Amino acid sequence: MELTSIYYVLIFLVSCFGFYVSGELIVKSLIRIAKALGWKEFVVSFLIMSLVGSLPNLFIGITSALHKTPQLSFGDVLGGNVVDLTLSVALAAIFSKNGIPAKSKTIQQTIIFTLFSVALPVVLAWDGILSRIDGIILVSVYVFYLIWLFSSKERFVKICDEADRQKKKLALSFISLFKIILALVIFVVASNGIVNSADYFAIALNVPLVMIGIFIVGLGNCFPEIFFAVSSAKKGNDWMILGDLIGCSVVPATLVLGIVAIIYPIDLTGCMKSLEVARFFLLISLAFFFWFAKNDQSISKKEAALLLIVYVFFIIAEIFIK
Repeated sequence: MELTSIYYVLIFLVSCFGFYVSGELIVKSLIRIAKALGWKEFVVSFLIMSLVGSLPNLFIGITSALHKTPQLSFGDVLGGNVVDLTLSVALAAIFSKNGIPAKSKTIQQTIIFTLFSVALPVVLAWDGILSRIDGIILVSVYVFYLIWLFSSKERFVKICDEADRQKKKLALSFISLFKIILALVIFVVASNGIVNSADYFAIALNVPLVMIGIFIVGLGNCFPEIFFAVSSAKKGNDWMILGDLIGCSVVPATLVLGIVAIIYPIDLTGCMKSLEVARFFLLISLAFFFWFAKNDQSISKKEAALLLIVYVFFIIAEIFIK
């Protein structure tokens, strides 16, 4: 391997590690704030954890848009959503005691929203471009869900742990604020590292940039939510898993891609053929996830095995189908 290749591989790995470290910093700070507000666990994980988990997607998306290569962001989100709906959910269900529960009314309604919002950018980009108008539509969908979620207290209010004054002070302390700012700085630096290394890989391997996003960047950006989902499953915090994984699918598909398209329209006309497999498996993943979560309102270990099989076939198809 050439020294240049080794250099960019190291940049990519260090940038991924930077995402992990900064994500940990932000999560610990924001979780304290969420608990102090007395929000339901699902809402905490959907809104806070998934938003933090999607920051790598957001910063990579904005950076790629500013570099006029937003195709990387589209591939990142497309590949990442396939991973989240198959591999991440499957691993969490396997490590949980009794599968992942989805009986909450809010969760059931959110699953329907997930089906719509994750498929929406694929539908909007069917003509080969995600325009600024499409971007506004995507951002509006995310904002609409938040308005719906917080329009009724029963959907989000719950006393997780009594938040006394000391906890509130801790949550909003200078140290927590400093950690968030530091994490955001790391995100910016790491995003530039990811985009620059992705550009190099695309040229060196002679593959479309969107494919680098699907295969390399998309999987790399899913590590935080995979880690969180498996860790929550092991600890028995099953109610946090779906909120995080659903949110980590919805936020990139709506808010992130919407912002990227508004900054710089995503032209996919030259790589639509490369996206055929990913689009097909995204829709298949959505169908399986929706059916499992709605059928018996939980995702069992057997269903997790099927999701793993879907992911394996996705990788095989991406490698061998040209």
